[in-house]
Amino acid sequence: MRNHSSATVQVRPVISPRTSAGIGWGLLGVVAFSFTVPFTRVAVAGLSPLLIGSGRAVVAAVLAAAALALTRQRLPPPRIRARLALVAGGVVVGFPILTSYALTAVPAGHGAVVIALLPAATATAAVLRTRERPPAAFWAITVLGSLAAVTFAFLQSGGIGHLHWADLLLLGAVGCAAVGYAEGGLLAREVGPWQTIAWALVLAAPPMLVLAVLAAAAQPPSASPAQWAAFAYLAVVSMFLGFFAWYRGLAIGPIAQVSQIQLTQPVMSIVWAALLLGEAVTWTTITGGLAIILCAGAAVRVRRPAS
Repeated sequence: MRNHSSATVQVRPVISPRTSAGIGWGLLGVVAFSFTVPFTRVAVAGLSPLLIGSGRAVVAAVLAAAALALTRQRLPPPRIRARLALVAGGVVVGFPILTSYALTAVPAGHGAVVIALLPAATATAAVLRTRERPPAAFWAITVLGSLAAVTFAFLQSGGIGHLHWADLLLLGAVGCAAVGYAEGGLLAREVGPWQTIAWALVLAAPPMLVLAVLAAAAQPPSASPAQWAAFAYLAVVSMFLGFFAWYRGLAIGPIAQVSQIQLTQPVMSIVWAALLLGEAVTWTTITGGLAIILCAGAAVRVRRPAS
């Protein structure tokens, strides 16, 4: 006799296919961004910080304008332009210029502190800006991951006692990028991932062009081929192509969870710094790197409560 009262138990996957896609695109963007700190450190040896911060935006704006023209994108409405200005101020102006100045005084490993704090700052900005409300477990893992990332970055740069005035610039850069990432992730759902950063670059192009000309006049560039190559990467990839993947991941969302992928960025940045700049890699790199990656993996697997 069959038991018709039995029911099939279905277990939902911890991560939905949509969230997995968001995480995948976000990770691709983070890999592209992970070279930013080491290559900025290379570029500032031959170019002024202001020229790096503004010049990379000008080059990226030219590429963005070409892409917008070739695809015949329509001008965004005024209400969108105001929000694009917020994105431009955060990720096109604030973050590049502040980090360029900071990395004239501190090594790339120390600069990874910026990346270590950015996921928590982005998640906070997303919560304040949107109605996303991750569960308490998400915030607990976020705090734990941030502490692990900050400790890891500080140990790599010599300890807490080696904090520099440049940390104020780095903290300012974190705030700028967090606002730009959160607002850009929302805009990417409305105007498209690559269109968001493209319009933000075009919007910021006039003042950044003025700053680049003034910087070049005040301190004529005398960079080596390697330093120019680093600048080219910052302009084409860090400032333009990397945002295609990053904003697409944030657009798929949820923003607060996808942003935690950045917890792996200081690990990658310090690895690149070791390979490219010869900075020392100790046992703390392996231990701290594993801790950060585990926290990032746990954070993205925490489910949001049903709306």
